[in-house]
Amino acid sequence: MRYYVIAGERSGDLHASNLVRALLRLHPASRFRGFGGDEMRRAGVELVMHYDQLAFMGFEAVLNFYKIARYLAACKRDILAHAPDALILVDYGGFNRQIADFGKKNSIPVFYYIPPKVWAWRQSRAWQLKRTVSRMFVILPFEKEFFRKYGMEVDYVGNPVLDAIRAFEPNAAFRIESRIPDGKPVVALLPGSRKMELQRMVPLMAQVAHGRPDAQFVVAAVRNLPMALYGSLQGMPNVTFVYETTYDLLTHADAAIVTSGTATLETALFNVPQVVVYKAGWLEYAIAKRVVKVSFISLVNLIAGKQVVRELIQDHATADGIQQELAELLKDGNYRSEMLLAYGHLHQTLNVGSASENTARLIEAYWNNRVAVTQP
Repeated sequence: MRYYVIAGERSGDLHASNLVRALLRLHPASRFRGFGGDEMRRAGVELVMHYDQLAFMGFEAVLNFYKIARYLAACKRDILAHAPDALILVDYGGFNRQIADFGKKNSIPVFYYIPPKVWAWRQSRAWQLKRTVSRMFVILPFEKEFFRKYGMEVDYVGNPVLDAIRAFEPNAAFRIESRIPDGKPVVALLPGSRKMELQRMVPLMAQVAHGRPDAQFVVAAVRNLPMALYGSLQGMPNVTFVYETTYDLLTHADAAIVTSGTATLETALFNVPQVVVYKAGWLEYAIAKRVVKVSFISLVNLIAGKQVVRELIQDHATADGIQQELAELLKDGNYRSEMLLAYGHLHQTLNVGSASENTARLIEAYWNNRVAVTQP
């Protein structure tokens, strides 16, 4: 089998790499080519383009429209040149929806692992996915019922974040190597991995750290972004930086301040009490308020179907508001213990085995045209 795999950002790269490894365990002779990152390359994918060139969000994507169009055209040419047996698309909805349409038009089977969050906004795009995708593998339990409304049967395979956490091996020397002092509560700062996220979140997090000299704040930083973006957090006596070691950080954290995204779920599965904070540009936020169809922005609350963690969004995302929430998270009491109890229920909901292994077996089954496939 020859697969063409496309992931357009850091988390997709990780989840795609685990799926590639699972497929190779089933069929070691399989070959993989595509767009992605270092994790996919290490898993055995012949990388055509790195996601560093593709990771645009919000209005960044609008501003870089022509650049993205060139990458899209290059991707289509490469797919035709290498004639894969199937496409495997991983997240990255704006780009991959167009590739799905291209695959359909060229009679290439399209498997979509972690499809776009059309349940959150632009729900009509579900019709496009129905028309172009051979089979979808979803990672949130409520997505099965959502897509069923559009006449689609999709497979819930579990959540790949659990795969990554199960495979994680803590570094026993992390605290010493990262120079995190003892005697203070450790607050993880997860400001995101995109330029615009850091521009909005870092100054706010710096204000919070300045107001809590009794706590040690540790920033989960990424190396593929300029250090200047972390500027207002640098040089503070109670702020430490770690790189590409978020799971080690969460192993030691007493609480966390998290920008919305996959990190909210990762933080919950490491049993770290958290507050979710998000700020967007005023126009972007105004548009989002009109089109977003969900009550929460964090995966924790969306999966639970209720508020488990506090979400401070836009005008509510203030240093004072975060400070008040952080004080409750660090205090031993009902608020903290109830959040941890809800995390336990969340883990039970998601724990249906390895998402990548389940998806690999289903791809094999559908490829072999097996009709009866048992759901995990």
